[in-house]
Amino acid sequence: MDTMHQVSSDVAFTPSVKAIQERKGSRRSYSRMEERGGWATAITPDLKEFIEKQISVFLATANAEGQPYVQHRGGPPGFLRVINENTLGFVDFVGNRQFISQGNLVENDKAHLFLIDYGSRSRVKIWGTASFVESDHELVDQLMPKDYAARPEQVLLFNVSAWDANCPQHIPLRFEAAEVLKAIETRDSRIKELEAEIAALKAAPNNLDRNTK
Repeated sequence: MDTMHQVSSDVAFTPSVKAIQERKGSRRSYSRMEERGGWATAITPDLKEFIEKQISVFLATANAEGQPYVQHRGGPPGFLRVINENTLGFVDFVGNRQFISQGNLVENDKAHLFLIDYGSRSRVKIWGTASFVESDHELVDQLMPKDYAARPEQVLLFNVSAWDANCPQHIPLRFEAAEVLKAIETRDSRIKELEAEIAALKAAPNNLDRNTK
């Protein structure tokens, strides 16, 4: 945790934020949270499981002038990897090669990860610092998703300072196309089984006898 912060949530709750919370009536509840130590600073097993299920993540950085930038990164489940309880990492695949996030992190290493899972209506915010690692083939091999058709450019390492999970309020319920397709295939398979059972029952001799009476 940053030595300038008395509690972990100070990474987001600056004096100006706290002043607004005081004015709008939420400071007392957050003060109680701070008395308990603020937000978690280590990746728990539950958070690890959530992180490594995600196929999409948003990385926020800002340059030396404070200009923010949000970049989307995606891949198969597990592309965002928990390296240890304080470190996340992912392979940065070759894209449009603008390198805005990388340039921002050279000037200002503070970063933020935002994860949202529409199927479970869950979101997690992670504060920390980050850096890109170039030309480390061993690290790329360690983090590269198996059999994924993408070209690795470099690796991003993210050091966690604090994280917080939000309530599901106002998160729309959406499902990934692969999940919907799997559900449809399961339904169609069950329909075929039932149709076959019905056909077999209709063709049974006892049924034929009853139908002729």
